[in-house]
Amino acid sequence: MWKLNVMWVLWPAFLAAGVLEMLVFAVIDPEDMRWMGQYLSWPRQAIYSLGFFILWGVTALASSLSLLLSRSGEWVNLEGEAAMREDQHRPSA
Repeated sequence: MWKLNVMWVLWPAFLAAGVLEMLVFAVIDPEDMRWMGQYLSWPRQAIYSLGFFILWGVTALASSLSLLLSRSGEWVNLEGEAAMREDQHRPSA
């Protein structure tokens, strides 16, 4: 079930990050970007890649929060109790 949850989070986040990437870099030229007053000396592709992964992370976080908030309180509490029971049965190191 956790694999399905991961896909429910990562796939929409991937699509949203792709769209946001196109929108952001349609307006911003990577060669005009500055960090602490100095131009970035990175190649364009590195800036595009870093921007995509940052946007993917942010949208994945938002998607995970949406998934969590879509669950009922009972489901969240049962999952927490199950995790606590598993921790009690594990041998301590």
